[in-house]
Amino acid sequence: MAGLLSDSEKQALRERVKELTCLYGISQIAGCPGTSPDQVLQSVAELLPSAWQYPEMASARITVDNLVYQTPVFWEAGQKQSAVIMAGDRARGIVEIAYAEQMPDIDEGPFLKEERNLIDEVSRQIALIIERRQAQEDRVSLCAQVRHADRLATIGILAAGIAHELNEPLTNILGFAQLAKKCSGLPEPAVKDIEQIETASLHAREIIQKLLIFARQKPPMKAKVNLNQIVQDSLYLLEARCANEGIELRQVLHPDLPEITADGSQLGQVVVNLIVNALQSMCADGHVLVQTHFSEGSVHLIVEDNGSGMSEEVLEKIFVPFFTTKDIGQGTGLGLPVVHGIVVAHGGSIDVESEPGSGSRFHIQLPIHRET
Repeated sequence: MAGLLSDSEKQALRERVKELTCLYGISQIAGCPGTSPDQVLQSVAELLPSAWQYPEMASARITVDNLVYQTPVFWEAGQKQSAVIMAGDRARGIVEIAYAEQMPDIDEGPFLKEERNLIDEVSRQIALIIERRQAQEDRVSLCAQVRHADRLATIGILAAGIAHELNEPLTNILGFAQLAKKCSGLPEPAVKDIEQIETASLHAREIIQKLLIFARQKPPMKAKVNLNQIVQDSLYLLEARCANEGIELRQVLHPDLPEITADGSQLGQVVVNLIVNALQSMCADGHVLVQTHFSEGSVHLIVEDNGSGMSEEVLEKIFVPFFTTKDIGQGTGLGLPVVHGIVVAHGGSIDVESEPGSGSRFHIQLPIHRET
């Protein structure tokens, strides 16, 4: 009779309904607000068996970036159907369906050709979930970087204003102290007091110079320089201190490093500040590794140590002037902000990786070709 379906057509329809229900379920799971990516993938894995021909015998497993999400039991030795998860032109994992018992052969082993289409579509849907998650993480990271850059820019403006305001009275203090010291007949205690005023003024002037470098108010004097030579000169200044403190100072410098246009004195300050920062985080038997290499358009400076490392909270503040985790009198909190100011003024970038107890790694990139 017209309009009635055969048994095979009814079976095909039931399978199609299960496939569509599965894909709809995946879209619902992926769109549920407040659900973590791990929860999404676990829920998808638990949903998949119901879409296959023998759901009571089926198990599912999703592997993404070496993380596994699966049904309570996965039949490792059973008959399997799988599809690779391709996200961003890169294989990120695999979707697998396995049966607990030997099932009769149909189209692809015990699996229907429609099930091949379904598992391929499931892998594409998971790839979309991964890409959306990556895009969200990138967006959050970018927003954090923008906020951090805004904060540094604001602090830089304030620092430059404060430095300029303090510079003139400080110069007067230093000048009058030096004039007073030349007066004859001063008692010894007065001479010592004037010398302390002079020393304190010089120290304050040094801090102001660092603030101006951080705020990029002091333009670099650029010329063609070789970063390897700058590193070697800087390490020479610190070798004795490292030896006295029992710290091993190692260098791996690329022999054919191209020259860059930069202020050699300021880059030397970058190297010294990074190594001193590393030394202050270590005890005896530690080591500092300084490396250089280059890629197309950039030279790279890496300073890595096995010191105490930094937490995420500290990492967020290391380029803020006067922020320090050191004891009072152990530092001004300007070493790393000055590094940041110099690198940015040279058109470069700086990335930092660190974990408590695992040391820190500073990676600086500087352009090879840049207008002076």
